[in-house]
Amino acid sequence: MPGAGSQVARPPQNRRLRAWSRFGRVRVVSVNAWGGAMFGELAPWVAGCGADVLCLQEVTRTPGLRGWTRFDDAERSLPQRADLLADVGSRLPRHQPLFAVSDSGPVQDEEGGSHRQDFGVATFVAETLPVVGVRSAFVHGGYVEHHDGWPAGDRPRAALAVRVFDRPARRFVTVVNLHGLRDASGKADTPARRAQAGRLAALVAGAREDGDLTVVCGDLNLLPGSETFRILAGLGLRDLVGDADTRTSRYRKPVRHASYLLVSDPAAVKEFEVATAPEVSDHRALILDL
Repeated sequence: MPGAGSQVARPPQNRRLRAWSRFGRVRVVSVNAWGGAMFGELAPWVAGCGADVLCLQEVTRTPGLRGWTRFDDAERSLPQRADLLADVGSRLPRHQPLFAVSDSGPVQDEEGGSHRQDFGVATFVAETLPVVGVRSAFVHGGYVEHHDGWPAGDRPRAALAVRVFDRPARRFVTVVNLHGLRDASGKADTPARRAQAGRLAALVAGAREDGDLTVVCGDLNLLPGSETFRILAGLGLRDLVGDADTRTSRYRKPVRHASYLLVSDPAAVKEFEVATAPEVSDHRALILDL
């Protein structure tokens, strides 16, 4: 399996990126981590990307197991880290990890043994940002334990909201991390996706307070013209990605839209980037400086 048994060196801290927070900048980074399939590239990147709030989708945790596992459903067979949550946490020791599990199912370790793996979204918050509120909710379905194997579609989805206080800027920032519903037929709007958007909007409205700078990010699995963006616009949220390509060379399908990032106050955005390098997943990272 890719990277199995390899040692990943931690790079020196990027002092320029870290300094931004001291001068009133907060960096929010979002990426679908692909279960850590490219962990050799992902590990040094998370340690040096300078994120104050790191939002990851497709995060794994297998109690009592580290190293590599294999995930299988009717469409795919992928290497995954057994405990990506702990793997990332060990490289961000000055961040607080938060994890919302959507479902769990069987995976195989390198010797063929079977284990139960939790799957969901994780947000890592720098210790310089006090966490003053946390809320999670299912935006599609509810928690499921898959005993006979992972289904290829219609899996439940949980979203995770965290509210922090940005001391230098004297403001509250609410960041919502989401992995949207996957549908094998494509990314077009469906009744399920419309219902998901309504649940997501309710989570955002309940998690933030009046005046909060609000960020919604993640792998939404949508097309740029989705009704979801109109629903979130009703909360004052504006998408920064548009029709940009958010996939890397590891993704071979022609539709290149998946990840998005929305903000409540575009004037607060110092910089925004859909990062083309390094490649750490089949998704490109979204990097926002507030």
